[in-house]
Amino acid sequence: MDPNLLQWKRQEQSFLRRLRIWLNLLDPSLLLSSDAEILKAHTLLGSGQKLDEKDNAAVFLSLSSVHADSGAALPLVFRPPATLPISGPLVVATLLPHNSIKSAVFWQFLLQSYNAGFNHANRNSSAEQLQSKKMSLKQLLLIGGTVSYTTCAGALPQIFINRLAIRSPPLLTFFRSILPIPLSAALAFFNVSTVRSEETETGIQVFDYNGKPVGISKAAGEKAVRETALSRAMLFGTAAAVPNLLVLLLQRTRLFKRNSLLVAPFRHISIALVFSLMIPVSFSFFPQLGTIKRENLEEELQTEVIGSHLFYHRGL
Repeated sequence: MDPNLLQWKRQEQSFLRRLRIWLNLLDPSLLLSSDAEILKAHTLLGSGQKLDEKDNAAVFLSLSSVHADSGAALPLVFRPPATLPISGPLVVATLLPHNSIKSAVFWQFLLQSYNAGFNHANRNSSAEQLQSKKMSLKQLLLIGGTVSYTTCAGALPQIFINRLAIRSPPLLTFFRSILPIPLSAALAFFNVSTVRSEETETGIQVFDYNGKPVGISKAAGEKAVRETALSRAMLFGTAAAVPNLLVLLLQRTRLFKRNSLLVAPFRHISIALVFSLMIPVSFSFFPQLGTIKRENLEEELQTEVIGSHLFYHRGL
């Protein structure tokens, strides 16, 4: 088992404990570390030495920057600390009202492309590592298809507004404030599910309590992808829901009726704030080192399992 996974195993598995850890792992200053510093921190975790508080910086650097299957440093832009600086402005841009289809498609393309890249970079690649596989043409086509589909689907509200020449205030409110809420959650779920679909087809590596590899399990792969997709749907769905509903409520107040120019900056700030608060919540919702019950595994693995459950790397 990779040192990062062993470190997650040593941590308490409560949601609040995971949340505290992720608040440290999402520190953007971790992006300033070099690959040499990252690999040194990862080596320290795997050295077997007893770590104390002075080693926390190395622990956070390794957990936030090293892939737990390959042991290599993640691409800079797809590391968890880069999520808010890069995707935050894109989320704000996609949720704002647009005047043209081109602008809606443009911002959706940037956001969905980044999401697909992040999901692929942070996937569980244990089966690929065992088989020494590189990215296949099928994976490239799958990622490209996912980006194309989610981009078009994400721009549907603006497409409807323009093509149907909608001018009715209630309909504009529906397409610009209500429809994006379930649409954002559904597209985030779909993005993770399709980009990481190979994990459900080939399976992922599972470990016993001592960290010893037991085999490859499709059931664990399905559970890992489903949990990650749900957490991502919660992230983007909440980021769309809370600001839009707040704006709808506040537009009825006397202050916003008299000062309509306040609506735009309030929408910008609330989207950015909610999204930034929801990132650590989303990442913490399920454990990084997930567990699966013995009876839920494939029959051929159940005979090799000692204990009631196995562990697996969920990915991010």
